[in-house]
Amino acid sequence: MQKPATRNDSGRKTRLQAARSKGKELKRRGRQRSEESEEAILSAVIHLLREKPLRDISIEEIAKKAGVGKATIYKWWPSKAYLAFDAFSKRLKEMVPIRDTGNAEKDLTEQLYALFAFFETPAGKLLGQFLGEGQVDEEFACLFRERFIKPRRQLVGVIFDRAVESSQIRGGLDRELVLDLIYGPGFYRMMIRRAPLGRDAVDAMISTLFRGLKGTPSRDGRYLRRS
Repeated sequence: MQKPATRNDSGRKTRLQAARSKGKELKRRGRQRSEESEEAILSAVIHLLREKPLRDISIEEIAKKAGVGKATIYKWWPSKAYLAFDAFSKRLKEMVPIRDTGNAEKDLTEQLYALFAFFETPAGKLLGQFLGEGQVDEEFACLFRERFIKPRRQLVGVIFDRAVESSQIRGGLDRELVLDLIYGPGFYRMMIRRAPLGRDAVDAMISTLFRGLKGTPSRDGRYLRRS
């Protein structure tokens, strides 16, 4: 008799494959889109989000605002969450470029300036709603990790690797943990609205982080904390 499915590694791989397949399917559909209609639909979502949260927006409203039929939207996106994610991703790429000037501390500071400013826009405020959607739609959660979290961590990871190679920060650190420390404080503040995410906050976070990342080597090769 077949055993019931469990939440194991095999299940996670299956869900990840499903998310990747969904992403490929959306890209295939995208090739057939009218760029003018697509931009109208994405802009309609952003405009409506200035007035109310995504959960209160209907496909009918989006279609009416964009001047297209509902069938057009459903042909390209399986739900309004996926549609909103495309609007979010497009605005993110426009507003938050990742630069690599060779100065890791400066590059990460500038990137967080832009990222946190983006999170204050109607499109950026979707992040919290996507996290909520991921709690009830595991396929969407996988897609969100694959198309938002993973690509940005990879890009920032390149900056981290080059900083290690150029001795801007010390080697032997847990790379994934450092990436968590770069983004974690900001996301925490944003999600619980504990404090504003202005430039002063970014400066303090990155400055504090880099004091630990740089360290001071002793004669035996170990790194000491800076006073």
